[in-house]
Amino acid sequence: MARHRKPASGPTHQARRRLAVSLAGASALAATFLTLTVEPSAPPAPDRLPTAPLQPQAAP
Repeated sequence: MARHRKPASGPTHQARRRLAVSLAGASALAATFLTLTVEPSAPPAPDRLPTAPLQPQAAP
């Protein structure tokens, strides 16, 4: 009796995998869309430095 055998990959297993892949793709597209379209709720504080460096810097 084999205890560690591969489970049968029937149509329900394939449907579950296809659904998981579809949901992952849809969430990635939604995240990309939101990143490109949604503006930040508030401008950065005037006393803070910008997060992106103005000039490229060499590694120390």
